[in-house]
Amino acid sequence: MRTTRKYLLLLLIGLWACNNNHPNNKTNIPISKTKQVLVEVNRDLALKDKEQILAFIQRHKLKISESTSGLFYKIYGEVKGKQLQTGDLVTLDYKISLLDGTECYKSEVGKPKSFIVGHGGVESGLEEGILKMHEGQKAIFIMPPHLAHGLIGDMKKIPPRASIVYQLELINVQH
Repeated sequence: MRTTRKYLLLLLIGLWACNNNHPNNKTNIPISKTKQVLVEVNRDLALKDKEQILAFIQRHKLKISESTSGLFYKIYGEVKGKQLQTGDLVTLDYKISLLDGTECYKSEVGKPKSFIVGHGGVESGLEEGILKMHEGQKAIFIMPPHLAHGLIGDMKKIPPRASIVYQLELINVQH
């Protein structure tokens, strides 16, 4: 947690420097230097996120794949229908938790979640992962912050800069 605060402080300083990059400002820091600092901070945070996710995977002995965006996923179960496409209406049961096991959200019995794939309104990691699935399958998606709720969390149960674990079952697909 202390490291995260340090990085957030560096990020705020970088943003402050960008806002104060004005010709009348005597502490004029070049934008290129500020950008370089922000890129390095972001890279360090992304590496730390990945280390935490890999430790979770190892602890739970998961056989899991990683996409080029950084989504970790395991899809399993019997295929009942075609592969999903953008524009499909999907219905799923789900549970969202943090890497430490804290449960954040889950679908209520008899009230699954529905959304149209590719229309937003859900985590980008969920959009990406669900496109790899077929109706009837189950999945585990582990999303780093940039694919989940980002720097600020969801302002409710998911804290800032949190990686999340999505466990889901794809109940229905309407093409």
